[in-house]
Amino acid sequence: MSSRAVFLLLGLAFVHLTGLYLFKNGFLLTRLALTEITSLNRTLPATHSRTVLLIIDALRFDFVSPDPPSPPSPYHHNILTLPRQLTAKYPRNSFLFNAYADPPTTTLQRIKGITTGSLPTFVDLGNNFGASSIAEDSIIKQLRIAGKTCAFMGDDTWMSVFPDSFHPNLTFPYDSFNVEDLHTVDNGVVTHLFPLLEDPNKPFDFIVGHFLGVDHVGHRVSPDHPSMKAKLDQMNDVLTRVVELLDDDTLLVVLGDHGMDSSGDHGGDDILETSSALWIYSKGFPLRPDSSPVTSGLIEYTTFPGTSVPHRRIQQIDLLPTLSLLLGLPIPFNNLGSVIPELFGPTFSRALYLNSAQIHTYLQTYRESPSGGELDDGWQRLLSAWNVISLTSNADEKLIAHSNYNRVALSECRSMWAQFNPLLMGLGLALMSIGVLAAWGVYSRLSRADHRWEDWINHKLVMSLRGAVAGTTVALIISFTLQKYLQPLGIGTLDLVLFCAPFGSCVVSIGISTPQLPDTLYSIPLVLIFHAISFLSNSFTFWEDRIVLYLLLTTSVFPAILTGVRAPTSRLRRRILIHSAVFAVCVRTMGYYTVCREEQQPYCHVTFYSSSSAPIHILVAVLPVGFGVMYAVDKVFLGTSKSNGGLATLWNNGILGPALLAGSVGWMLEWAETTTAWGDSKSAATILRLTRTWLARIALGFVVLPGIWFWFREPLCIQVQKGDESGKKQVRILGFGNAFGAPYLLFYSIFLIWVWFSSQLAAQVVLGLATVAFMCYLEIADGVKDVKELEAAFESGRLSELIEGNGDKDTDTNDISRRTSTEVFHPRIKFADVMTVSLLGLHTFYATGHQATISSIQWKSAFILTPNVAYPFSPLTVLLNSFGGLILVGVGAPLLGLWNREPKAVRVGSPREREQGDGQKSVSLSNPINHESALAALGVMIYFSVLLLGTAISAAILRRHLMVWKVFAPRFIAAALGLLVVDCAAIIGVWLGVGRVTRRVDEVFKALVG
Repeated sequence: MSSRAVFLLLGLAFVHLTGLYLFKNGFLLTRLALTEITSLNRTLPATHSRTVLLIIDALRFDFVSPDPPSPPSPYHHNILTLPRQLTAKYPRNSFLFNAYADPPTTTLQRIKGITTGSLPTFVDLGNNFGASSIAEDSIIKQLRIAGKTCAFMGDDTWMSVFPDSFHPNLTFPYDSFNVEDLHTVDNGVVTHLFPLLEDPNKPFDFIVGHFLGVDHVGHRVSPDHPSMKAKLDQMNDVLTRVVELLDDDTLLVVLGDHGMDSSGDHGGDDILETSSALWIYSKGFPLRPDSSPVTSGLIEYTTFPGTSVPHRRIQQIDLLPTLSLLLGLPIPFNNLGSVIPELFGPTFSRALYLNSAQIHTYLQTYRESPSGGELDDGWQRLLSAWNVISLTSNADEKLIAHSNYNRVALSECRSMWAQFNPLLMGLGLALMSIGVLAAWGVYSRLSRADHRWEDWINHKLVMSLRGAVAGTTVALIISFTLQKYLQPLGIGTLDLVLFCAPFGSCVVSIGISTPQLPDTLYSIPLVLIFHAISFLSNSFTFWEDRIVLYLLLTTSVFPAILTGVRAPTSRLRRRILIHSAVFAVCVRTMGYYTVCREEQQPYCHVTFYSSSSAPIHILVAVLPVGFGVMYAVDKVFLGTSKSNGGLATLWNNGILGPALLAGSVGWMLEWAETTTAWGDSKSAATILRLTRTWLARIALGFVVLPGIWFWFREPLCIQVQKGDESGKKQVRILGFGNAFGAPYLLFYSIFLIWVWFSSQLAAQVVLGLATVAFMCYLEIADGVKDVKELEAAFESGRLSELIEGNGDKDTDTNDISRRTSTEVFHPRIKFADVMTVSLLGLHTFYATGHQATISSIQWKSAFILTPNVAYPFSPLTVLLNSFGGLILVGVGAPLLGLWNREPKAVRVGSPREREQGDGQKSVSLSNPINHESALAALGVMIYFSVLLLGTAISAAILRRHLMVWKVFAPRFIAAALGLLVVDCAAIIGVWLGVGRVTRRVDEVFKALVG
């Protein structure tokens, strides 16, 4: 049967995937990159023959000690002092700017912006880890056209975007992703930079040196750590030496590609992330020959947080046209930046004219491209701003008109660069919607199914396949007959097939199983509907972490307490009320840990610690929490049903406990290495790194992997006791009452171990609380079902039979024969149980230090098994860290149907198959369990598909909203990834976990029954 359920879930997952694919292609299209190149005659005479471009990754503006210094961290005060000192000493040769870096503030996007002058789009973010070469015109391409020699050393991201642009003998890339390595890249840049500067022949025209240490310090230990002071001191020494070696013909440019937030991360649009430093220095030729003031209408000032004096502010992409003209190169074709007025003397008016003419030419060309319709809304404003230039005669006013046109163009492009294809978005939304309806129809049908549900599933799969074939046929006919009309709309044959095939399957499925509301108000998914609709509110999205906590407590604990109070037996009352109290305490304690979105300030305080500043209570609590999880699994939740025998004895003491302990100790060693608690010598750091790496490898390779083998070999957690009583042989089985749930809990703990290893110390505490809360809810849900069955038994007069069947959780073989006589089966899964488990998973996602923001990704987790980036282990551990709570939801959901369930026989197969050749009935001990576990897995997939639908609708409706790329698009992407993770985890749980457990139960207990 398990295979039938897997096919059912795979079909639903395919509908999710195709709907998501279509919507994504309509919503997250990339900006069209024009490949035209600006001609060489549109430039100025060069002021410098060579350039040294040094990028100090994540160099925030306040890291260069703004005056008056009032930084947020004491370690930043007067650290990188050279730029400020030389700017004050040589005001015509040295200029310091607060440069606005367009979000997303990730390295790849900023390299593209710095070298092409273009704007990134939101979807470009995904390319940060799989960069492709830049096809657009760039300063690197213009240097090659001019026959210049380019050298490079540092962050290897440059090699991805400019693979053949640097001189092969002057190229020295270093791995950029190892955030734990603070010095290798920087030392490599220093090693290769200074020999070139000291060479009297100057074998270069353009040097790019990309330092990574400041960025890695921020990611690893936060900006407030003493390591930041040491790293900035090193950078100050490097710059001092570079200045000493400069000749009069070399221009020095130092900048941060982006900033970093208060926790050391970046990727979003927080003011600290977008405020990067830019310093330009000319040792010989003054950049501004005279001291005449620049027209006030051409310059902009801003007050950096923590300071009181305004500072000069530019756009980071303004560097590109400025640097190009200073080097005698044309401005790259796609540029949207404006030349910096202070860096040009009498040639400024000519430079600004070339600049605005280049931007106007670019926009006209873009207007004539296939994507030109994007400019429709703002084209008249652009033309009006351009026409003002020719209508102005005053010199200063003409300069202002040129500058205004450039800024209007930049503003319009920022507002419109989200290419939308409404038709593809509509197809995606339609497929997501009908997929939800079809899935709910199946869920509601299976919720009322009896033991003949396999016949219905077989029929549904066949009919759905026919619907998919019919849909594919219709798609091919439409594509063949209407291709010339669909192609201009951006709809291809593949798009039609991917829409029509699952759409036809869903239509047939709805015809077979019409969606119906549950029988009771308690089971109506009102909370889910409210949750999905609320994504239309940006305020809800900001505070979803707090709202999920409220929904979780009110929709689970309160109804359980009401049921527990009226339970007919004292044992059930104690069971429900005690577990409800423990569940509430665990969930509420989890809510204490959080990271804050920018929009939550000043009402949010970061309590999740992802750096060396982890508080003492976390260090003290993490090991007891790990032992507590092991004890709770072994003695409490398995011990109650006497299911802690068999494999459970070996598993809890030899695999689960040691693995959780190793995971915690590994992160404690990382904390010691980060904080230099065991000394700051290189040998101490090496020993700690080597120890924690091999600890993880040994634990996962020599503890967990053999444990998995043992589980698949014999998963059952039962003990068979044989003896004689009154001359009659007796075989007593301990763990019979939880024969399905206990072994599956061990399967679930495999994923818990992997997620635990990938999570930092504070997250491990949260995972421990979440695990206890989840097991408590299994007991609550089972107790509530027992109460309802007892209440029904009072009414039907079957009370004595029910009490007898729910007595001791251990039994003998005679008991088994008696208990396996029933053929009546009705599922006990309620959608309210599914909602609680889903909300617990979301709560765990937020409590483990994550948000629907780029900057909350915890890159440290990539280096658990290796000191450097290693595929596929590094991406896998980041995935486990980021979506561990949702992975545990998908894998754990089947336990709602397995927990505290004992084997009972039902007839299976078709009527003819139910009568074997010898006249015996064909029975299965696990058919009801397969049914309920598949139903629970289907339920969580529905829950997260509805959340995806809600976020997709909000992103589509609010695609022109000011907050679309800051709030709605990131939440949509988080929902999409979350759904895919839950789908995969649920399918794995039903296929591998439930399939193996139920097959083994059938084999063992059928043999015992004889």
